[in-house]
Amino acid sequence: MELQVRMWNKDVTTFIAPWISILLGLHMQFSWATTCPDECRCDRTFVYCNERSLTSVPLGIGEGYKTLYLHNNQINNAGFPMELHNVASVETVYLYGNQLDEFPVNLPKNTRVLHLQENNIQTVSRAALAQLLRLEELYLDDNSISTVGVEEGAFREAISLKILFLTKNHLSSVPVGLPEELRELRLDENRIALITDDAFENVTGLELLLLDGNLLTDEGLASAAFQSLVNLKTLSLARNSLTVPPPNLPTKCLVKLNLQENLMTEIPLTSFHGLHHLERLDISNNQLQSLTQGVFDGLLSLRQLTVRNNLWHCDCNIKWVILWLKSLPATLNVRGFMCQKPESVRGMVIRELNLELIQCPSTKATAHPITHQPFPSMPLSTADSAIHTALPPLSPTHPSSAPPSALPPPTTHTAGGRATQIPPADPGQGSLRVSFVVLNSSCVRVNWMSTFTVTAYKVTWVKLGHSLTGGAMQETVVDGQQQGIGLASLEPRSVYRICVDPLDAFNSYHPGDDTICSEVMTKSASFDSSANAAGPEQASQQDLSSSLLLAGLVGGGVLVVLVVLLSVFCWHVHRKGRAASSKWKYNRGRRKDDYCEAGTKKDNSILEMTETSFQIVALNNEQLLKGDFRIQPIYTPNGGTGYRDCLMVNNSTAFSKNSVPESSPCHT
Repeated sequence: MELQVRMWNKDVTTFIAPWISILLGLHMQFSWATTCPDECRCDRTFVYCNERSLTSVPLGIGEGYKTLYLHNNQINNAGFPMELHNVASVETVYLYGNQLDEFPVNLPKNTRVLHLQENNIQTVSRAALAQLLRLEELYLDDNSISTVGVEEGAFREAISLKILFLTKNHLSSVPVGLPEELRELRLDENRIALITDDAFENVTGLELLLLDGNLLTDEGLASAAFQSLVNLKTLSLARNSLTVPPPNLPTKCLVKLNLQENLMTEIPLTSFHGLHHLERLDISNNQLQSLTQGVFDGLLSLRQLTVRNNLWHCDCNIKWVILWLKSLPATLNVRGFMCQKPESVRGMVIRELNLELIQCPSTKATAHPITHQPFPSMPLSTADSAIHTALPPLSPTHPSSAPPSALPPPTTHTAGGRATQIPPADPGQGSLRVSFVVLNSSCVRVNWMSTFTVTAYKVTWVKLGHSLTGGAMQETVVDGQQQGIGLASLEPRSVYRICVDPLDAFNSYHPGDDTICSEVMTKSASFDSSANAAGPEQASQQDLSSSLLLAGLVGGGVLVVLVVLLSVFCWHVHRKGRAASSKWKYNRGRRKDDYCEAGTKKDNSILEMTETSFQIVALNNEQLLKGDFRIQPIYTPNGGTGYRDCLMVNNSTAFSKNSVPESSPCHT
C-alpha cells in the first residue's frame, strides 16, 4: 500500500511540475516588466522610444523587455547610461538614424541583434565589442567607417558574431581580425582595392561574401584570396574592374557566383574548373565577344547562366555555343546570348542561328578573287538607284548559297548517246556576271550576261527574317535570250536572297560553278512617296501633305488647351493645399511594430503613411494651437532607396542623413 502511494505521488509530481514552471516563468516576466520610462511606451516585451528627439537613452528600463526601439532620435555617444548595460533581458536594439560617431558602449550585455545603420560612426573599438559576447547580428550599413577607424581585431571580440553588414562605408581593405564564427559578410559599396591572401584565413566558415561596387582589379586581388573559404556558397564581385574571373575560387560548396558589370574580355578555359556544385553564374554586362569551347564543361550542377549585354560576335567561333545551347537539358536556363556583331545578324538570338549561314573565312575565295561589275548596256532607272554587285559563285561545299530546290544535279550529261563534260567556269574570266538594281520598295531588277550558251535561267528569291529560316521561296524560269527580269511585289525595307542559275544547251544546271547569289534590301515605302512627288501625282501628294499639316495644327491646338486647363487645375489644388497645410500633421514610423504606426491604430489624429498608401486625418483645434507639426519623409533601413525623418527642433533645424545640420531649415 505504501508503495502504491509513493508511485501515485511521483506521477502527480511529474504531471504538475511543468505547469508550475510555466506559471512561475509568466509570473517572473510580468513582475519584471513593471517599470517603463516616462518618455517611452511599453507593450508586453517591447519598449518604444523611437522618434522622440531623445539625446540619450531614457533611464528606468526594467527587466522583462526584449526589444528596445531607439531609432530616429538624436542620441549621441554620451547618451548611454551604465545601468543600461545591466538590463539582461534585452536582446534586440534598434539605434539606426541617430547621431553616433563611435561604436556605442554600455549597450545591454545580452544583445543579440544590433542595428546601427545610418549614423556617422567612424571608429570601432575592441572595448565596445568586448561587452557584447552574445552579439550574433551587427548592422553597420551607411556609416563613415574607414579601414584605419577599425581597431585591429575589434570584430573578433564579438565571439558569437555570425552576420556582419558593412555596406556603404569607406573601407579600403577587408578589416583585420574577423570573428571565427562569421557566416555572412557584406562589404559592398566600399572602396576596397586590395584583398590579400590572408584576408579571410580566420573565417573558414564563411558562407556568403558580397564585394559588389568596390575598386577591385586583377592586380589588387591576390591569387589565393578566396582559397581558404572552403564553406563559401555565395560570392558576388559585381561592379568591379576585373578583366578575368578571380583565380583559385573555392570549389567545395560554391553555389552562386556573380561577376556582372566588370571589364572581362575573356574567360580562360580553366576559370570554372572544379565548381561542380555551382548552380548560378552571372557574367552579364562585360566586354566578352566569344567564349573558349569547353569553358562550361565542369559546371555539372549549373541551373542558371546569365550572359546578357556582352559584345557577342557571331562568327565561326560561336558555332560551338549554338550546338551547346541546343544540347542543353531543360533544367538549365540560359539568358542573354544575343548577337551584336556582325550587323547582318545583330539582335538575333544565338540559339536560333542557322549554322550554315554563319560567315566563316573561305580559303578558296581568297585564292581566287572574283569581281562582278554592272554591264554598260544595262540601263538604270534613276541616278540614286542602289546597285548591288553579285556575290562570287559559291563553293559546292556551301549548299546554303542557294535555296535547296535551286541546286542543280552534277555537271556530267549525256546527249545523243555521247557523254559530254561541261568544263568549269574560269573565275578570272567571269563566265556569268549578274547585277541587282533596287528600283523601289517593292521591285528589284536582276540583269545578267553569260559567255557560254544558256538555254534558260532559273531565278529564285526568298525573304530573310530574324530567325534566319526565311520566308517562302519563289522561283521562275526565264528564256536564255533574255538578259534580265524584274522581281515585283516585294516587301518594303526587307532583305531578299536572290540566286541566278544558268541552264546550258544540255538542259543542266551548274551548282556552285555558275550559280550567283546576293542579298538585296528593298527601299522603304517613304522612298516611293518622295520619288513620285515630282510626277503626275504631285498635286495629290501636296493635298495629302496639306491635310496632314492641318490635322497636326488642330491636334496641337487641342493639346495646348488641355495643358493650360491642367495647369490651372494643378495651381488651384496647390493653392488650396497650402491654405489648409496647417491642418495636417505628418508622421510615420520606420517599422510596423514601432510607436508611430502602433499609435495610429488608436489615435486618428496622426497621419499614417505606409510604403503603398497614406491616410490624412485633420487635427482638432487644441492640437493646432500647440503648433506641434512636422513633415517626416520615409527612409528604408539597410541602405535602401527612400527618405528618412527630417527632425525639427523649434521648427527651425533639420538633420541630414548623417545627422549633420543642413544649412537650410525644414519647412512645413
